[in-house]
Amino acid sequence: MTDQITTDPSKPAQRMRAGSMTLTLAPWIIAAVAMAILPMVFTNNSALTIMNQMSITIIFALAYNMLLGQGGMLSFGHAVYGGVGGFACMHIMNMSDFFASFPLVILPLFGGLFGMGLAMIVGAFSTRGAGTVFAMISLGVGELIAACSVIIVAFFGGEEGISGDRTYAQPFFGVEFLQQIEVYYLTAAWVIISAALMYLWSRTPVGRMANAVRDNPERAEFLGYSARWVRFYSFVASGFFAGVSGGLFAINYEILTEENLNTASSGVILLVTFLGGVGFFFGPIIGAIAFTLLQTVLSLSTELWAFYAGALFLATVMFFPGGLAGLMMMHVPVFRLGKAKSLIMPYVKTLLPGAIGILGLAALIEMTFHYRHAAQGDNEMTLFWTTFNSHDILPWIIAGAITLVGLGIARATAPALKEAWNEATTVGGAS
Repeated sequence: MTDQITTDPSKPAQRMRAGSMTLTLAPWIIAAVAMAILPMVFTNNSALTIMNQMSITIIFALAYNMLLGQGGMLSFGHAVYGGVGGFACMHIMNMSDFFASFPLVILPLFGGLFGMGLAMIVGAFSTRGAGTVFAMISLGVGELIAACSVIIVAFFGGEEGISGDRTYAQPFFGVEFLQQIEVYYLTAAWVIISAALMYLWSRTPVGRMANAVRDNPERAEFLGYSARWVRFYSFVASGFFAGVSGGLFAINYEILTEENLNTASSGVILLVTFLGGVGFFFGPIIGAIAFTLLQTVLSLSTELWAFYAGALFLATVMFFPGGLAGLMMMHVPVFRLGKAKSLIMPYVKTLLPGAIGILGLAALIEMTFHYRHAAQGDNEMTLFWTTFNSHDILPWIIAGAITLVGLGIARATAPALKEAWNEATTVGGAS
């Protein structure tokens, strides 16, 4: 009797599917674990507030990227959908009897529904085309609703805005959200849920067709798809998640004003999305983290944080159009070719002096600002943990020398870095 060895042809396919599922779920599991551990590392309330703001910005930036990155629709007034959703949630907070009948964890869902409702109304006439027409309509609608905030006082509360109290809601398994740590975990849960839903949306036929409509609307129409309706569905979905971020803002800060609706807020989210990278799903996440740190941490050290944020945005648009995410993804082929080690020394020789030179330039800018705007007789300033007299010539000489030497070395070693990069990204060496 001979032994017959049989193989199941489905097992390799099952292993491949299991491996693919593991690779897909791994980033989400790592993100969830990291968000659960972060409050154990940063325990004070100010750090929790910063992380809450970071999470809210992540949802808003991902929602905006559904328009710009996936659908090719540049909006200058997208803050109104988050703002209207937040104002609606604030009114629900102030409806004591109704608000006490359901838990706080589902309140952002109401903000999403209000944001989606407004997006359906505006999208009905604004998504007929993309490009300049859509951008100008979005700007007009944003300015109109922002102007209504001081006219329709019953809903927007005028210049003072509307405040509420989240603790009036029904406790959720005994949690009354009195402490900031409880609000953090609520926000973190909504970040994971919203990001996962937006990622799944990008994998649906409508999400994939949004990319086609962005790149070639005429060809999409020729294939039988309505470019207008694809834009409309993307616009409505983006309005929903923007409203979710507005609801979380209402829970976290318990107040909303006209600043949540105006063009400045829309411009900030545009900057955040571009900074992170509109061509990648995780790009807005990186942009939201970087900008929130600039806005909160850097603003504690200097009054010129907005200047540095603008300079970073300008440098990103000019030299790294793919954003920070694109800069990271540029190195994927290098790692696949196994040549990442060859870039370590060129990076050290160029980027380290360049960073030192930029810090020297920042020191000159800070010293100039202090020299021009400090009070009479206030000559001392503290910069990089060093206190000195800004009216003495020696600090200016040192800062100027650091700037010139650092940037000079970076410029001199830049050709060698370029050559090393070409060699690292070419199979078998430089061609």
